[in-house]
Amino acid sequence: MSVPSAPPVSPASSAAIEATPDRSALAPRRTRIKICGLTREADVDAAVDAGADAIGFVLYPPSPRAVSVARAAELARRLPPFVTPVLLFVNDDPARVRDALRHVPGAMAQFHGDESPAQCVAASGDGAHRFLRAARIPLGAAGASFDLLKYASDFSHAHALLLDAEVAGFGGGGKAFDWSLLPTAVDAHLVLSGGLTPANVAEGIAALRPRCRSLAVDVSSGVEAEGPGMKGIKDAARIRAFVAAVRTADSATPPKA
Repeated sequence: MSVPSAPPVSPASSAAIEATPDRSALAPRRTRIKICGLTREADVDAAVDAGADAIGFVLYPPSPRAVSVARAAELARRLPPFVTPVLLFVNDDPARVRDALRHVPGAMAQFHGDESPAQCVAASGDGAHRFLRAARIPLGAAGASFDLLKYASDFSHAHALLLDAEVAGFGGGGKAFDWSLLPTAVDAHLVLSGGLTPANVAEGIAALRPRCRSLAVDVSSGVEAEGPGMKGIKDAARIRAFVAAVRTADSATPPKA
């Protein structure tokens, strides 16, 4: 049985094909979004409905946003497919980390303390679970002294580096470090965190996207309800505003060359 041959392409048609730009190269990149420090069902649902890609649960007992492993597992069961639970640890016992990851199916670990590269790998089950490694960037001009290139090399097994401000204790404390002091080219996936809000996240995306393999953003205090005792209590309207600001920035920021 013979197969009909394709009709010949005229020189004019061929030239038109060659001149057609690669639309995929011109399309804006999609910034992934993590909403962290969730403690309530309503906030998990609001983050998912707004379009979050990941939900963070703090398993560091001193934090005002801390939840138990059992509570994190309960909240994570509300997540639909393709929304990733992330469990945040600070200098925790490796056995407890592995146990928590087993109790929350599909979870990633986020190490936010003084864990070494070897400790991160071991605690995440020697490659059984992906993990994020937080890099604590000093505030002000001191941020220039942080060697992010060496840090990326040291933690090459991390799925991504989460950039947060260095403040007393652990966590960014709602502070933003000076993004302009970061290296212009980092061979790693980066997650921008620390002091992000609906008002400044677009600026952060524009500053960091050209500097890395891919960029995601992580917000906690920037989408919380106002008032004393509100840490861990999210505001659905602020979550929606944050996600909308990220999507607007994606459309406005040209793709990395």
